[in-house]
Amino acid sequence: MRAKTVCICLLLIASLRGGAIHAADDKGALRAGFESAIDRQVAAMEQVIEQGPYAADWESLKRHQAAPEWFKDAKFGIYWHWGVYSVPAYGNEWYAQRMHLLDAKNKRSYYKHHVETYGEPDQFGYHDFVPMFKAEQFDAEEWADLILAAGARYAGPVFEHHDGFSMWASELTPWNAGAMGPKRDLAGELEKAIRARGMKFVATFHHERTRTWYPRVEGWPTTSDDPILQLLYMNIPEALFNNIFLSKLGEAIDKYQPDLIWFDGQMEQIPEPTHLRFLAYYFNRAREWGRDVMVTTKGHDYPPEVAVEDFEKGRTSELTDFEWLTDDTISMGSWCYTQDLQIKSATTVIHDFIDIVSKNGCLLLNISPMANGVIPDDQRDVLLAIGEWLKQNGEAIYETRPWLAYGEGPTRLAKSGHFVGHMDYTPQDIRYTRSKDGKTLYAIALGWPETPRLTLRSVRAQGEGRAELLGFSGPVALTLNADGQPVIEVPALDEDRRPGRHAYVFKLTGLDASLQTAEPE
Repeated sequence: MRAKTVCICLLLIASLRGGAIHAADDKGALRAGFESAIDRQVAAMEQVIEQGPYAADWESLKRHQAAPEWFKDAKFGIYWHWGVYSVPAYGNEWYAQRMHLLDAKNKRSYYKHHVETYGEPDQFGYHDFVPMFKAEQFDAEEWADLILAAGARYAGPVFEHHDGFSMWASELTPWNAGAMGPKRDLAGELEKAIRARGMKFVATFHHERTRTWYPRVEGWPTTSDDPILQLLYMNIPEALFNNIFLSKLGEAIDKYQPDLIWFDGQMEQIPEPTHLRFLAYYFNRAREWGRDVMVTTKGHDYPPEVAVEDFEKGRTSELTDFEWLTDDTISMGSWCYTQDLQIKSATTVIHDFIDIVSKNGCLLLNISPMANGVIPDDQRDVLLAIGEWLKQNGEAIYETRPWLAYGEGPTRLAKSGHFVGHMDYTPQDIRYTRSKDGKTLYAIALGWPETPRLTLRSVRAQGEGRAELLGFSGPVALTLNADGQPVIEVPALDEDRRPGRHAYVFKLTGLDASLQTAEPE
């Protein structure tokens, strides 16, 4: 099959640019070969499900633990939008769709840009970007080193975005990185490098909507009757599309054994029995491997007993009794690399991250590599700054649990959900975490305290406690006021001597701390 997919790649490069692919009989046979491989993958998955112990029904699947202990401990992960859409580097990762919108309502016209830069879509289609996606400077080992230095505990690529191009060496589609473009198993190289550094491996999938995502314009590649082009643009029967959706997940599970599979929502486009078969297969395979795996969901795609809820560019406004995930990006715009991408400050990312952890959440941070496989310096700088902060203050983040209250201060989200927007925190904003055994309370100030004494107004405590400022070796005095609130004597440090830069962690031990339930007089 590997030789077959390479053959298809050569066919496409040689003849696609001029319009239709020649040798229709060959293409039909190749298409049939891929459909046979899809059927075999689905059949193999059914055999595993039949053997159990998980059956393809919700009652059985709810026996799975949605949030494993490693996820509760890890807190911070990194993934990346990197693919064929990184080649035009224009607008965002939805370029493949929006280049086909003649009367776009977005702020910029992708179609106009495409025509002016490359030509009409029937002359230069999205598939023509594939040979331009070479990843010639990509080094999985170097990426994994950077991700580890950033403090991530789990990481992995977008395996397939809405565009239909698979970022692994697949036997189920010709449109994959092993056969076209880089001609390398990008996901496989990353999986080995990430696991070698002790991190969990993540696979994110966005392919649930591809069949309805591309605009169908007559005479353009998205409506082509070419059997190979149809496997990219997914103008195919629904039943075949559902099998492709399922089989690609099964192949990725078999080849890379991901610890976390993340979905991008709109899962209602896939019938429920297909979801049930995916979940049963994944959970059964994980049982064979002896691993605790997890799946994410947006909204009500999967029940909370089965999957961890994800908030895109969002989070909860209050502390929750369930674990959840935020996926957010390092930039203020596109998820993929663009030539005008504006990058957030390290302080912004760290403050949002601390707020997330204090409320029982974890962060999956997106980065945006260039098509050639280079991670730009401005993104690298932010990642390394996060890593430096975590190197000093990680004990207040990793292996912690939320306290009785997430925090205090003037900056609060109005509501939970997706796309909550950016917030500027102040030194009066405090966020809390605790050690697993409950013996240590961490108070994280999102700025250097502006007064010589920091009173933790949410806490009522008893006992002879001790305070430390992480990263500072000098003494930090701690007393309790008349209301039992801890009062920390803030060390008188010049700005260049303050540890942490972005946020400051006060570690309290030896106290019996409870929640201050009434506002002190």
